[in-house]
Amino acid sequence: MSRERFRKALLPPGLENIEKLKKIVDEGNYYGAQQMYKTTSARYTSVGRYTEALDLLQSGACLQLEHDQVTCGGELAALFVETLVKAKVDFDDDYLDRIRKIYKKFPRIPLPENLDLADDEAIHRLSETLGAAKTRVQSCSSFLKAAIKWSAEHGPRKIGSPELHDMLAEYIYSESPEAVCLLYLSIGNLRDANNIMDEIKKLARAKELEFPESELMRLMRDALPLFNMLRQKFSSCIDRDPMFNELLDDIGEKFYGVRRKNPLQGMFGDLFKM
Repeated sequence: MSRERFRKALLPPGLENIEKLKKIVDEGNYYGAQQMYKTTSARYTSVGRYTEALDLLQSGACLQLEHDQVTCGGELAALFVETLVKAKVDFDDDYLDRIRKIYKKFPRIPLPENLDLADDEAIHRLSETLGAAKTRVQSCSSFLKAAIKWSAEHGPRKIGSPELHDMLAEYIYSESPEAVCLLYLSIGNLRDANNIMDEIKKLARAKELEFPESELMRLMRDALPLFNMLRQKFSSCIDRDPMFNELLDDIGEKFYGVRRKNPLQGMFGDLFKM
């Protein structure tokens, strides 16, 4: 028996470890289980048993997220995608569905309502909620961006799976609706960008806020001067989040041919450098 075959034979079937580690998670030993998920999946990967490694990582990511262990679950979710890359797995509907199942396990954390800003305890609760939301943002976005990169490299579309882009957009919309409109524009999807803009208008009207009429269609009619003018006019709002400038740079390049100094800059450039 060769050394590699001997090493393969030493590892038990993946299902045994899935059941074993599930018990550890259910007992509340999240950190201990996390280390075992990582080391055990690495052993399966090292001997080419990728299917069992992927099953273990998917199970672990979902379980940790179900227990609100966002950092642990996000780490295992990212390892799931990393293993897809190592195994040179081609993008297909089955793996898309598996990624979606993990994505849907990420908890949604609503902001507390009817806060009394003079109450120190209320402010403390708000701070904790925002901190948890930030962690979820980072974990979920990193996972989905890695998945989009994998789908681009191992699938039929150069910019990756539309379904994965939609998951990312859905997530960003839950945090920042205006950002997802820019996200769709940055990949040339005018239809969904306009739909999102219509939804933002409805939200603004419901809250009796003034909202400027959409310049979206005018912008798409070879109107680079107007694009630059609006970008300058609303620079104070745009500058509050670096992602806005990155997406606007993508839009400028996509619709008006404005070349970047470095073609790998920007949201999707960073994504494909991961």
